[in-house]
Amino acid sequence: MNVRRLIPATALVASVALGAAALTACSGASAAGSGKDGKLDVMASFYPMQFLAEQIGKDHVKVSTLTKPGVEPHDLEITPKQTGQLGEADVVLYLKTLQPAVDKAVAQSGVKNIVDAGTLTKLEAHGTSGHAHEGEGEAGHDHGHGEAGEDPHIWLDPAKYAEVAKGVGAALEKADPDHAADYRKNTDELVGKLTALDTEFEDGLKNTASKTFITTHSAFGYLAERYGLDQEGISGVDPESEPSPARMKELQALAKQENVSTVFFETLASDKTAQSLATDTGLKTDVLDPLEGITGKSQGADYFEVMRSNLKNLQKALGAK
Repeated sequence: MNVRRLIPATALVASVALGAAALTACSGASAAGSGKDGKLDVMASFYPMQFLAEQIGKDHVKVSTLTKPGVEPHDLEITPKQTGQLGEADVVLYLKTLQPAVDKAVAQSGVKNIVDAGTLTKLEAHGTSGHAHEGEGEAGHDHGHGEAGEDPHIWLDPAKYAEVAKGVGAALEKADPDHAADYRKNTDELVGKLTALDTEFEDGLKNTASKTFITTHSAFGYLAERYGLDQEGISGVDPESEPSPARMKELQALAKQENVSTVFFETLASDKTAQSLATDTGLKTDVLDPLEGITGKSQGADYFEVMRSNLKNLQKALGAK
């Protein structure tokens, strides 16, 4: 009887040891993803970062965003719940200086893999049409901009966005090496699409009657520089700020001088200033979307669709031939 009791006990010990070994192996295999499904948990600060993570990570990642659809990213306030979620992420993808509340939360998060998209390409300072206006200049770049008035709106230049995509792909490879080949393949596909979009913009804006466009939000400095256009912002970098009477008078004169037909406004901010200028000058209004978020009002369901709508609206306003 004693022998027969000893055998099951020995088998039980062996079984527990094997089970522990298997558990250790499983936990090691899924170490890349902290979620229950084993996916890499990526927290993106706002839509352009979310889109990159989704396009490159695909089935291997679970992407969350701090900025919900319809919220103006510059004005985002972080909730305690979001701060907690941020600290639990495997990878945090953000654009430093665009959202001060996010910068503070990221700095306190303790997350190992933090990716600042602004370090993945060269940031530049943009005024409007390359020069400062009364009430703007460098001081006007304090809202959502970094050192020396650096412009964060890099995603509106497809070529720069492609550079950022490559860096994000490399970061995901490092965080989850088991799926590195897939991340690399997805990155190459996305960069190819962005390169094609860049060509569409270059060809579509090559021959236009005018090179100047007026917009409420001076978010299109990189786009203007890339395709040889001149951006004139009504209110500088803050879409909610009120332009001075002198600035409005200057834009009225500029519209006549540069054969401007359209004043652009965006979907996430008021069109009041655009409508006011258009009324005073007899100009039309249209949408030029800075793509800081996708809503039901957006002219497209994703980055590529909205960017192509932007191209179409620019071609119409500038008299593309």
